[in-house]
Amino acid sequence: MKLPSLIIISMIIINGGLLVDSQQTTTDSCSSNLNLKDVGILFDTTSLNCLSAWDSQNFILRYSQASADVWSFVLSAPTTTAYIAMGFSSNGQMVGSSAVVGWISSGSAASMKQYSLEGQSPGQVKPDQGTLSILSNTSTITSQNNRTFMAFQLNTAQPQSRLIYAVGTQDSVPQAPGFTLAEHQDKVSTSVNYVSGQSKSGGTPHSRLRKSHGLLNIISWGILVIIGAMVARYFREWDPLWFYVHTAIQSSAFVLGLIGIITGLVLEDRIGANVSTHKGLGIFIFVLGCLQVMAVLARPDISSKVRKYWNWYHHNVGRILFIFAVANIFYGIQLGGEGTGWKAGYGVVLALLVISGIALEIRVFMRK
Repeated sequence: MKLPSLIIISMIIINGGLLVDSQQTTTDSCSSNLNLKDVGILFDTTSLNCLSAWDSQNFILRYSQASADVWSFVLSAPTTTAYIAMGFSSNGQMVGSSAVVGWISSGSAASMKQYSLEGQSPGQVKPDQGTLSILSNTSTITSQNNRTFMAFQLNTAQPQSRLIYAVGTQDSVPQAPGFTLAEHQDKVSTSVNYVSGQSKSGGTPHSRLRKSHGLLNIISWGILVIIGAMVARYFREWDPLWFYVHTAIQSSAFVLGLIGIITGLVLEDRIGANVSTHKGLGIFIFVLGCLQVMAVLARPDISSKVRKYWNWYHHNVGRILFIFAVANIFYGIQLGGEGTGWKAGYGVVLALLVISGIALEIRVFMRK
């Protein structure tokens, strides 16, 4: 008997999630005539509101109030090889929120879990925990031709309006037994008006202050200080110009670094973040910077017998400052949840500085 020329649908129920695979090409938008019954949603979807939740990643959110204390959500995303996440936050921050995360593993196994986002390290993102009351037998994670549909119902009179969306890196999904959630590829924080159906990007709280703090410290302690040291080491033949350039660069770095530390203290006070390690390292770096400034003011004459000891002190304190500054910059980027973009950007700049240093070191060696 011939099969009818209709879509062949195979369904697999795993961990309370329903996986649907179809040969039909599926695109999704709020203007499309998508029948959600065809993708295996387990609750009524006839009266869902629709909005473009995240334009750059083409996330589509459908939602409605099913009853006085039940809300329905369907999140659609154009990926089947990475996890997708939808978090509910009281203030727009990832830390302190609860998120529903869904993914499709190799072999077409579908899973959904709630995670409690208690911090930014993988060990602080805890599976099967959180404050969301998800109705049993309503969770669905479905795949249809390179698009994932994640559906669930919440038992709440009013869901939080600050929503966070995230997408994981390709081919990296949580695995048993720990189901550790790897760092996201990208994320966005939004604010939703459930009545009007309008959504706007909320960024993260004090995002401008966060970026200012990060950029000031990267430019000062992570770039200018290194360039200033390179001037002092490799361009001494241009005496006394090298000294004035070195002093100008290091002075600028110190002032910018001081402003960067002040913005960090203000940011910590406003968001109430627990960043004691990052803060401690920052204060230590600033103290080293102060010691360098005082060393310059107490610099002995070049003919002095103690000049060699001053040089040893000045050079080695600078090296220690470099090491801790670079480490704290990468750590700060991690704490800020800025993902791989900032790390890659600073990593490229750092690599260029290292390559330039190697080339200049070879130049010095050849001259000798």
